Amino acid sequence: MKKFCKYLTCIARLAILLSAFIVVNSVSAQWLLIPMEHGKQTNHLKAYGLTYWALEVPREYRCYWWLNYRGGAFVLPDSEDVRVRAALMGVRFEPLSDAAYTEIKASVLEGSNMDEILLEKAPKVAVYAPPEASAYRDPWDDAVKIALDYAQIPYDEIWDKEVQSGVLETAGYDWLHLHHEDFTGQHGKFHASFSTQVWYQQRMLMFEEAASEAGFKRVAQHKGQTAQMIADYIINGGFIFAMCSAPETLDIALATRGGAVDIVASELDGTPIAGDAEARLDFQRTLAFENFSLYTSPYRYEFSDIDNPNPDRDAQSGVEDFKLFEFAAKHDPIPTMLTQNHVSVVPGFLGQTTSFNLDKIRGSITILGQVEGTNYAKYIHGKLGKGTFTFLGGHDPEDYRHLVGEGTIPTNLDLHKHSPGYRLILNNILFPAARKKPQKT
Repeated sequence: MKKFCKYLTCIARLAILLSAFIVVNSVSAQWLLIPMEHGKQTNHLKAYGLTYWALEVPREYRCYWWLNYRGGAFVLPDSEDVRVRAALMGVRFEPLSDAAYTEIKASVLEGSNMDEILLEKAPKVAVYAPPEASAYRDPWDDAVKIALDYAQIPYDEIWDKEVQSGVLETAGYDWLHLHHEDFTGQHGKFHASFSTQVWYQQRMLMFEEAASEAGFKRVAQHKGQTAQMIADYIINGGFIFAMCSAPETLDIALATRGGAVDIVASELDGTPIAGDAEARLDFQRTLAFENFSLYTSPYRYEFSDIDNPNPDRDAQSGVEDFKLFEFAAKHDPIPTMLTQNHVSVVPGFLGQTTSFNLDKIRGSITILGQVEGTNYAKYIHGKLGKGTFTFLGGHDPEDYRHLVGEGTIPTNLDLHKHSPGYRLILNNILFPAARKKPQKT
């Protein structure tokens, strides 16, 4: 039976390749347009993976991103390998002759709110995560890793040891992802709910051992050093994308000067919280947030008043849905790239940090998406030195109320091929590929 199923699978793949070969040889074109508007693309998420693949060595094809045209369409060179790859990935494309391409390109360049972005290279991607070989793995999944795996985009996993060795710069990573992380040394604020659980105890032990091995007395100092080196990476031209608790805890760690100000309860690290901890926070060191107040009790799940803490929400109510702001493609290409989508309102989803209090966001930050009728931003972007950072609240765009322990059942993106929330993640992955100004010829 297994051999028969394997035989059928091979036959199906051959059929796909044959159909792709027939298309290649039956249509004369120079370009392939990958439509991205609602109802016209068979797999929105894998379209990003196809574009990334076209940019990779040894192909290094010249690809384009037509902002605000047909949902943020991609344009790839027409070749047999691109068509076969698209067929295998289930991505719909439309062949364009040179004449058709030139006509559409002119309308994009001349349009009031469209533009063309040249995609030059496949970004080298790193994901901050505990090593696979460690005794401990997080009992939750990572939406970005799910997106990368589904879109077939390669990435490396790195952790504190690698970050503190300077690998972000020496290995030439263009893009770093942070997910459900705690850079404050408070062990995820899980003490009240999970302190008796084996996974939590193993997690604490691993963090403490890693800190000691690196020469730090406290986990907060170890994680704080990582936070500072991530900030330095941005200053030197790196791009980061952070979700869930990572944006909030990264800035808290930076405000404590890398853990120098003790904000960790004695129940967690054996030392008391500094009596003047709040007064000693340095908001000049943070990336996006300022003037926030900390929740230092180990029995409270939230880290600070940056987050929207209301737990009484239902997926069907729509109260967490957020509206994407529209930007001028020619004047604000970066926020325009980051908000490309086939919808203007994205279904909401919760996380340890669900959304960001507008009163705590510094004025230089660009708000990309906001929960309508509230004082909370969901999606924000900022610059630091030569690089940028983008923060998205919530844990998993297709798992409304993600619970600890569900990591063994990761979201199946075959059921969510057109997820607007996952498209935002993938916008960020392709964003570093756009290194030059759009061509106007």
